[in-house]
Amino acid sequence: MKTDIILCGVGGQGILSIAAVIGEAAVKNNLYMKQAEVHGMSQRGGDVQSNLRISDKPIASDLIALGQADLIVSLEPMESLRYLPYLKEDGYVVTSNVPLVNIPDYPETEDVLKAVKAIKNHVIFDVDKTAKDLGSARVANIVMLGAAAPFLGIAYDKIEEGIRSIFGRKGEEIVNMNLKALEAGRIISDSFKK
Repeated sequence: MKTDIILCGVGGQGILSIAAVIGEAAVKNNLYMKQAEVHGMSQRGGDVQSNLRISDKPIASDLIALGQADLIVSLEPMESLRYLPYLKEDGYVVTSNVPLVNIPDYPETEDVLKAVKAIKNHVIFDVDKTAKDLGSARVANIVMLGAAAPFLGIAYDKIEEGIRSIFGRKGEEIVNMNLKALEAGRIISDSFKK
């Protein structure tokens, strides 16, 4: 078993929290994991990206080569485009359809989404709306994690354990909200597979 994942988005969207939950889930599943991340511009709304490599065998490098990612998980649609060269031919892209327009020459949203939809295996949805419908815009990252869960190669209950571990110190209410967000995302992803 081996899954190479690129998590991407914009500073403040919770990319590194997704990485932390996946990391906890991998460890609880007795898997090896390597991670590399870029988050220097996160306070300014810049690119935040993390390479996660998960395997049942030891991993030599923490970086994913071009054309080798099994999965791109993005909370911002243009950021998913930035990393498409890393995606395997049969890889999956799971992304939000709502842009965070933080640069003056941001491309037309329709053009960005058209490029993502050209990828055979894609899940595109309004993660912000889903999170708000659950009662908290702050759980959008965990909704996205839920939508990506079927493609991670990690048992769903281990991802739930990862959430309990990462968010447990914040109290039961926060844990339950995040578990609800995870399940909402998984339901959305399941609807794309039909």
